[in-house]
Amino acid sequence: MNPDQSMNPPDRAAALDIRGLRLRLPGTARPVLDGVDLTVGPGETVALVGESGSGKSLTSRSALGMLPPGSTAEGSVLVDGEDVLTMGPDRLRALRTGRAAMIFQDPRAAINPLRRVGDFLTESVRLTGAMSAAQADRRAGELLDAVGLGPELLRRYPGQLSGGMLQRVMIAAALMGDPILLLADEPTTALDVTSQAEVIALLGRLRERFGTGLLFVTHDLGLAAAISDRVYVMYAGRIAETGPAEALFERPRHPYTAALLASTPRLDSESGRLAAIDGQPPDLRQELTGCAFAARCRHATDLCRERTPEPQGENPVACHHPLEGSRIDA
Repeated sequence: MNPDQSMNPPDRAAALDIRGLRLRLPGTARPVLDGVDLTVGPGETVALVGESGSGKSLTSRSALGMLPPGSTAEGSVLVDGEDVLTMGPDRLRALRTGRAAMIFQDPRAAINPLRRVGDFLTESVRLTGAMSAAQADRRAGELLDAVGLGPELLRRYPGQLSGGMLQRVMIAAALMGDPILLLADEPTTALDVTSQAEVIALLGRLRERFGTGLLFVTHDLGLAAAISDRVYVMYAGRIAETGPAEALFERPRHPYTAALLASTPRLDSESGRLAAIDGQPPDLRQELTGCAFAARCRHATDLCRERTPEPQGENPVACHHPLEGSRIDA
């Protein structure tokens, strides 16, 4: 998908611009996020992919200042041009009810089952004084229409709605403050296949309608390819590779990206068997020298094990020996 140029004028700040983000947690020997650079333009959909534990969710949550207790952060996380890492509690509260919003994995875990849908949708903007009660109710009804539900659901309880309907309610809630940035953390994991497809199509339509930047966190490479303009591949807290979705999946340059693609089910596979990535990601309790993927990479050399690769190229890849072919080079 290519965002409409009118949604992303050159003089408008990026919806999200992360530079040199390093995040340390107590008890770890090295950063859990190590020099992350990532941008999402207004009206653009960007996918962040990688194995569980790679740092995807921590990266997305940094955009809302939702960092673990005891953590220390370096670098900058700009949302609409303002650094989240330097915000005080009041500014963070305003950010989370206005310019940025999160869509979580499991809507049933995020919505209070004892309160009506309308209360859930309008609570944040009413408490912050951003809207009057009447304005909030009107906005909530309009957004339920926008996500394919009717305003009559405002008086329903969560237990009266299906999982797919609740995820649409979550999306409507995220749009209440007219955000420039939406953060979707595995938003279809808890849904059946049909509901997944409906939610993905809905997010695409809403992005086009409202011009909102979308950071889509997922481990599903097929989904990332289908929904995104650009993709960031993350491994062990670092960005391994980034580029336009079509080019990255057609000709991956980092061995980790190629290995992920080789382990993804394909309808045109002749063998019917999936390749596995041997070994495990490096332990955070141990110091790391060289490329984090070297121990699992069949292309690794002494240079890979001794020196950390820096991202190179127009579409950066952090590898001493980038691949020139396709996913079969894994």
